[in-house]
Formats: sequence, C-alpha cells, structure tokens
Amino acid sequence: MRDIWKLLHSPRNLIIFEAAARSKSFTRAAEELSIQQPSVSAAIKQLESALGVHLFVRRHRSVTLTEAGQRLFATASRALNDIEHCAAEIRHTPKDRHVTLNSSTAFSYYWMMPRVHDLRQKHPDIDLRMQISDREPDLDEENISLAIRLGDGNWPGYDAALIANEVIYPVASPQVMHSARNLRSVPNLLHERLIHLEEPIRARPSWRQWFEHHGITNSEVSAGLKLNDYALVLQAAMNGEGFSFGWHHVVRNLIANGQLGARKEWAWRTGKGFYLVWSKTRVLSEDAVSVREWVLDQARTDRETDDFM
Repeated sequence: MRDIWKLLHSPRNLIIFEAAARSKSFTRAAEELSIQQPSVSAAIKQLESALGVHLFVRRHRSVTLTEAGQRLFATASRALNDIEHCAAEIRHTPKDRHVTLNSSTAFSYYWMMPRVHDLRQKHPDIDLRMQISDREPDLDEENISLAIRLGDGNWPGYDAALIANEVIYPVASPQVMHSARNLRSVPNLLHERLIHLEEPIRARPSWRQWFEHHGITNSEVSAGLKLNDYALVLQAAMNGEGFSFGWHHVVRNLIANGQLGARKEWAWRTGKGFYLVWSKTRVLSEDAVSVREWVLDQARTDRETDDFM
C-alpha cells in the first residue's frame, strides 16, 4: 500500500482520473470537483507519467479511454465507490455512545428492569437510556436506537424482530381472584369489577373485544376503573381494584412471584406481536447492536421456555 505514492504520484490524481473517465470529459470532471480544467489535465498527465502509459485518447472535443485506462477505471471506480459508502456510513453513525430504547412504561418497568442487571454484567460499558413514550416516535428524527412496537412486524423504514406474541388473559390480585364468585366460565367475569386501559394515542385491545373473541357480544363492559397507562393498570390490579388484562410477556414474572393470579385458560392470541424495531437507513452503533442482540436473546429464551410465547 505504501507504493501507491510511487505508482500514482498522488491519490488525488486517481480521484480526478475517475471523474474524467466517468464523465468522458476533462471539463465536466473539473466542474464536478470544483477545480480548474487545466488542473484536471495536469493530474491526468502526472498519473500517465507515473504509470508509463496513456490512459486517454485525446481528440478535439472529447476523450476516450485506452485499454489501460479502461482497466484502471474499472478498479478505481469500484474502490472509490466502496470508500464513499463507508465514509457516508461513518459520518452518519451517532457520535454519542448512549443507546436509547423507547417503549411503554410497563415494558420498561416489568420486562426490562428485572433483566437490566444481566445486561450490565455482560456489557458494563454500555450507556443504556430507557425512554418512555405513549406514542410511536420516528426513530430517525428523534435519534432513537431501538423501540418496542405492537403490530404485525411490518413498518416502512424499519427492521423488526419478534419479542413476544400478543397473548392476553385476565389477571387480578390473588385475593381478588380467590374471592371472585363462580368464575367457572368467561361470562361470569362480566359480574366482576374490570380495570380498563384507555391509552390516548395508541390503540389497544378492549375488554369488549376480548369478550367478543370468546363469543360474548352485546354485553355492557364499560363500567369499572379506567386508566391511560398499562403500568398503572397492573398496579391497580395488584392493589386489589379488580381484573385487568394481562399481556403475558409482561405479567409472567408477576404471576410467578405471586403478585398476580391469572386465568391463562382464557387466553386470547390476537395474531399480533411485540417487536423490537430499528431504522433501516441509519447505522446502529456497536453498543446499540449489542443491546439489540441481548434483548433478542432474552426474548428467545422466554419463547423457548414458555408455551404462550
């Protein structure tokens, strides 16, 4: 590589040669590179002198490549194109090393927080910032590395990987679950106090839809406590305020440690899923890639050890 100075006289001459060969004009190459036309001619002459061959056949108002010029152009064009793409990617790589994970309050609190210790042990130098949002932000516009979204896995401009299938069933505190009367069938849940999630921006399944999935229609299910954040819904359920939806990937640990009881046999698999998403157009930093792979590894382990996932 150190001989390139001897072979080409200057790498600058190679860039000028590539522009002239591509445009088939010394004048257009000069305009493209914002230099004078005599500078293009001088650079080509230096390159030809260093290589000991003619690279162009010069005519009155045009230039064409010689066989040697064609060989050099093919290689130079490919190499400079690779360099240009690499430089563009590096330029657009975020300089701040922190990694932002955007999600709902409930996902951050009940899915992420119990696992953060494992992430810190495996990647102690990563600066992870968990960002809570009640909407779905534009990752490119807001410089967000990763986000959690509910849907079918297809979002224009984003790549996506499955965290968990959407599985919903009723949950309540163990005391409320034990004291509920005659919960031998789904219709009897209509007589219990229900906690509703009513997010102002994002659409989420309702109790009415859940009952309709189980064949119960034209029933009044609007009464009960209404909250606009799922973390509050779960806290109300654990405090004994009634029955709420349990999104399985969020409540599984709360059920395992006895904070919630559940009727898993009444699960509704909606066909949607919760996905980790990231931009297709912006290169992830090495730290963001590490967080992405860690999250997906955690999710993969959950799915492999749980029939609901």
